Amino acid sequence: MKNTNHFYQKLQAKYSRKIDLDLERINRVLFKLNFPHLHINQPINIIGSSGKFSTLTCLKYFFAANKKKVSTFISPHLYDLRERFEFNGKTLSLAEIKKYQSQIEKTKIKLTLFELITLIQVLACKDKKMDINLFEAGLFFRGDSTRLWKMPTAQIITNINLQHKDWLAKKTIKQICYEKCAFLSANTKIFIGKQTPSTLRLIKQNLKNNPSEVFYPSNWQIKSKQNKIYYSDPKNNITIKNDNIVSQGLLHNLGLAIYVALNFGVSKKIIQKTAAKIIFPGRLHNITKGKLRKLVQPNTQLILDGCHAPTEGENLSRYLRTLKQPIYGVWGMLKNKEPEHFIKKFRGIFKTIIPVPISGEPNACSTKELKKILFKNKFQIGTANNFKSALTTLAQKPTGTIVVFGSLYLIGEVLSKN
Repeated sequence: MKNTNHFYQKLQAKYSRKIDLDLERINRVLFKLNFPHLHINQPINIIGSSGKFSTLTCLKYFFAANKKKVSTFISPHLYDLRERFEFNGKTLSLAEIKKYQSQIEKTKIKLTLFELITLIQVLACKDKKMDINLFEAGLFFRGDSTRLWKMPTAQIITNINLQHKDWLAKKTIKQICYEKCAFLSANTKIFIGKQTPSTLRLIKQNLKNNPSEVFYPSNWQIKSKQNKIYYSDPKNNITIKNDNIVSQGLLHNLGLAIYVALNFGVSKKIIQKTAAKIIFPGRLHNITKGKLRKLVQPNTQLILDGCHAPTEGENLSRYLRTLKQPIYGVWGMLKNKEPEHFIKKFRGIFKTIIPVPISGEPNACSTKELKKILFKNKFQIGTANNFKSALTTLAQKPTGTIVVFGSLYLIGEVLSKN
């Protein structure tokens, strides 16, 4: 099966990649297509700064294990456009994507790329008749192309932090909370994930006049006792056994998904059994097989993490500090992701960091730019032309952990080579 990269490049050339937060265009298309979004069963919005993908993934596992047909819409994809559109465990074919693209283009309405991709998912959801449809929001929510329903089944708010503030006139967490929470449905169930106390206060301010039923994160906990991890709420205690879910951030996203799944009638037994099987591609992802695995020593751990914001960096660094062996980094990042603020979270962790470019991303930092930041912050710097040569260089170390991090686009590039 051929990768869809060439087709996606053609879409990028044809449709604007510029973020334009305006629902007018997509609503006009929905009108011309006879409102396909209103024929979708149980749409659920997943909104936030960090943790949307992992929360969505957990829910997909839980609902599927509960014998429900589930669709998922994610953004961005890692290395193949088809990853964005999943239906009952299978992605759309390229032929199906082109079919829905043609239907949308017949409306003659100019769209952004993300609007087109959202509409492809909407049309496929209408045709495929899934039981539950999970939609990951893009930037903010007020003008996001996934804000399509007045009465969605649920809206889930994952961790909100200072990401994408460069898109705002007021570059504050208060404004970000407003953009994400002030426009939630007045007729749904709203589930709030773990937040800092100050952010949670801002969320509550935005929801104080919202008549929807709101479930706050104080309703559940993730606990650690005698080297075991548990999910706990007033009615349930669930043991979590999963070697892939090791960071505090991922555990909190799992906890949020468990709380939502229980509310939707998924049994404690199904959740406990299913939680052990969950894996998050590109998020604290331990690579145990594939072409790149062969480049490193058998006793060297190879971890991929697409964290790309200071809050996410803090989550990864907290986990890395628990490891006992030497740690080496391969770092690539976009210019608008505050690379200097981000890398400061990793002081004292890496023996060496090798900065690398990200292929095909015009907004990516150059190796020279990343080296300048590393030098300024007194990191030990290695040199390589790309991530593969960086792995080859670090593979000469007798033992340790190699972490490729800083961008989902970089991780997608790595996984496509594996």
